[in-house]
Amino acid sequence: MREVPLSLCEYDFVIKALSENLRLDKRGVYDVRDIKIDFLKTRGACIVSIGNTQVSGQVSADIVKPKDSRPNEGILKINLDLSPMGAQHFEVGKQSEQGVELNRLLERNLKQSRFLDIETLCIRAGEKVWQIRVDLNVLNHDGNILDCANLAVICAVSHFRLPEVSVTGDQIKIFTPEERNPIPLIVIHMPITLSFAFFDQGKYLLVDPNELEEKCMDGKLVIGMNRHREICTMQLSGNMLLLKDQIKRCVDITAKKILKITEFIQEEINKNSSDIENKKSIRSSNLDEKMSLI
Repeated sequence: MREVPLSLCEYDFVIKALSENLRLDKRGVYDVRDIKIDFLKTRGACIVSIGNTQVSGQVSADIVKPKDSRPNEGILKINLDLSPMGAQHFEVGKQSEQGVELNRLLERNLKQSRFLDIETLCIRAGEKVWQIRVDLNVLNHDGNILDCANLAVICAVSHFRLPEVSVTGDQIKIFTPEERNPIPLIVIHMPITLSFAFFDQGKYLLVDPNELEEKCMDGKLVIGMNRHREICTMQLSGNMLLLKDQIKRCVDITAKKILKITEFIQEEINKNSSDIENKKSIRSSNLDEKMSLI
């Protein structure tokens, strides 16, 4: 099904509202929608929401042969799927231009910034390494899929646990969770993206555009940055040019927002880890009580 076209009345209304520093959802021009992270029972599975935009992330791991050019490094693969579940105009089994662009941006921001320590994924150099695959699915599209999908990757990878492996001679043994506790992946830093939408040839600027605002915008600037103010990626798209001062202002806004978002993600991860440990201790104590009664 084709995407519903934007009407002139909608466009004029959005631009007129922006001229008065107003948005349809009552946010300020620099405000990000509420972020919600739901970790599922399966390790490495989560659902991240930014407003009404929802993306699910699922991490899996397989043992594969490493690349000849990097025999001591594991492999990280990220795949974002735009299915009709997220929006009626997304097609099944067909990668659109938007899907290709989103996947490339995720790879540039996450893989090329080396947010994950892939050297620790090596089991035996040149022979066996772990391949970490992150599958993303858009559950609901209400604008700014990139920022939501980027958070889903970071949260899913941080939540995942890898089976412990021992190497003895030519023998490689993978331990079950009952034999040895799985180990977390080493996340070096969290490169978080922030999207800026520009209107009327850069006259108006806002953060975290929703679907209607994305249809009305002239161009978009995406900045990927970690809490240390290190820029991991930057991309400008659309038919417009920006001044140096405009880009600098966006970088300063990103730095402030990233600190808050990073702290929120870390708090949610720590909260989920403590909940899992509490459940384990309760099950262990219940088992001990039952054994004592026997």
